Formats: sequence, C-alpha cells, structure tokens
Amino acid sequence: MEGQEFWESAPGSLDFDRERHIYYLELMYRLVPSLYQGQEINRLTLAYFVISGLDILHALDRIDKEAVVNWVLSLQAHPKNEGTLENGQFYGFHGSRSSQFQSNVNGAAIPNGSHLASTYCALAILKTVGYELSLIDSELLLKSMKNLQQPDGCFMPIHTGGETDLRFVFCAAAICSMLKNWSGMDRAKAKEYIINCQSYDGGFGLIPGAESHGGATYCAVASLKLMGFIEEDLLSKNASCHIINVPLLLNWSLQKQGQDGGFQGRPNKPTDTCYAFWVGGVLRILGAEKFINEKALHGFLLTCQSEYGGFSKFPRLPPDLYHSYYGFCGFSLLKEPGLNSICVELGLTDVAAIGL
Repeated sequence: MEGQEFWESAPGSLDFDRERHIYYLELMYRLVPSLYQGQEINRLTLAYFVISGLDILHALDRIDKEAVVNWVLSLQAHPKNEGTLENGQFYGFHGSRSSQFQSNVNGAAIPNGSHLASTYCALAILKTVGYELSLIDSELLLKSMKNLQQPDGCFMPIHTGGETDLRFVFCAAAICSMLKNWSGMDRAKAKEYIINCQSYDGGFGLIPGAESHGGATYCAVASLKLMGFIEEDLLSKNASCHIINVPLLLNWSLQKQGQDGGFQGRPNKPTDTCYAFWVGGVLRILGAEKFINEKALHGFLLTCQSEYGGFSKFPRLPPDLYHSYYGFCGFSLLKEPGLNSICVELGLTDVAAIGL
C-alpha cells in the first residue's frame, strides 16, 4: 500500500501536541478528505468530532459558530402536517444534506430519514457552540422520538428498517438530558433493557446475550447515569437492591487495560485509542478512575499520536477523526494541561454540558 512505510516509520511524540491537533481539526473543518466520501451520510457525526474536539482543545474560536448553527438547524426534519406523527416517523436531524433526499428502489422519495445518532450529534454541536436548545421544537422531536422505543425498552434509530441496541438507548437518554425533558422515553423500560444486557462477566453487550464490549458498556453505564439510576446503585449498601452488578462491572473494566497501557474493547483484542474513553469513561462514572494506570495509558496514547496532528487506532497508522476525538477525550480524562474537562456521560466538555 502506497505510503504505508511512511506511517510505520512515523514515531509517536513524547508530549501531547495541542497545536498540531488544532491544525488537524481546522483542516477537517474546512474540507473533509476524499477518504471520507463513503461516510457522507454521517457528515453531522464527523462535524461533532471536529467541533467538540476543538472545544476540548480550547480552540472554538477557529470556527464560525453562526455558520455552524445555521447548517445544523437546516438538517432538522419537519412534518408536512400534524397527522404525520401517527405514522411513527421521527422528527430529529438528518445525518447530512444527501440523507434529506434519499430514494427507495422505485425512485420514490423517502420523506424523512432523520436518525437518533445524528440528532444526538446535532444537539451536542449546538450546545458546544452555545446555541439555546429551548429555541428548538423539542416537543415535536421528543413526541416523535417516543415512537422509536420498542416494547422491550430499546430504541430503533430511525422510523423504519433500523436495528435496535444499546447505542440508541444512549442517544435517546442523551437527547432527553440535553433538552431537559424526559417525555421522549420510558426510563423504566429503558432501564430494564440495559439490565438485561449485562453479561455474566460484568460487561455489557449491545443486545441481551451478546458478548461484552467496551462501547456497549459505556452506552449502558452512561445511560443509567443520565437517567439517574447509577447513583442509586453506588449509594445503596444493600447488594440485593442493586440494579446491576457493579463489582463485576468494575472487575471487567479494569481487566481491559493491557500491558502496553491502552484499553481493549474485548478480551484477546489489541488495545485501541478509543477505549481510553469508552472504558476509561465507565471507570470515571463509577468513581474508580484511581485504579487506572494513568502513566501507562498516557504513554500508549502518545504512541498513537500522529506527528501531523490527530490520533490513530493503533500505533504507526494514519490518524482518523473518530480516534482523534476519543484520543482528545482520553487526554482530557488524564487531566492534560490546557484541555477542557469533559462530561463523560454526555460526551461533551463540561462547559458545553453546563451551558456556560
């Protein structure tokens, strides 16, 4: 592969290179590389990584906030008439301009392709740039979002043809939390679904009975935190009253830190930059971050830092937006000087989450 030898020879830096990371995100803000053409439908998610990443780096002054707000708001779906809600459609945000004009196999336009994950990213961006979310028609958004919750408590991300798992329970919980209105979901049902996803080893699978995974475990724990259930578990001294097995969860999470200092998402898998947040964030929510070997994690993350800015999944690979963002989150959790602290359960900086 052309260029592979270059990346393999690029050494990691000894220090967190904030200025290069800002430059990397500025480039991504101005023009997404052709490498991301296949992810055009997720443009809003890519923008979330860039804008929230710049916020972590104390560099929001590098973007045009008004232009960002106008672009994000232009992606919200709106019903043509009141009766449309009866069809179970969701009026959140589209992932990109192209997803507003999808067509089915017969060439007929699909009227609404808004998505829970895109809606989470849209609201997160708006909060990050200081937009007042009360200006959004949250009643319509939440009323239509409730149509996506399934009888078992899980959520489908789109009004038709979507899979259901813990990722979308988290998106729904984060949306309700950011809008400060929980009418869009049945928290009790969602809690039961999450409980059913905890595996015998303490971690959580994306669906009941699935293998435990770092990302799924974050979605479960962050959702319980946002819904107000984690505090009940951590404060209760009666183990029989706990809704999840916290000691087993802690044990599973701590075992995910490898000998090289990084975190893995599953047993017998290589360590990966993003799990510094997915698993490290779980330990932060549970108040157990003191058990992380921070020096080793810091060292591992630096091996994944590109000399041109950004982070890669593994050492000696090109950087990408996804792993760059969660690399910044990892360093924020490690209290790197010059970075904003993050609200782990929302995936935003504390400044954005509080709305200062």
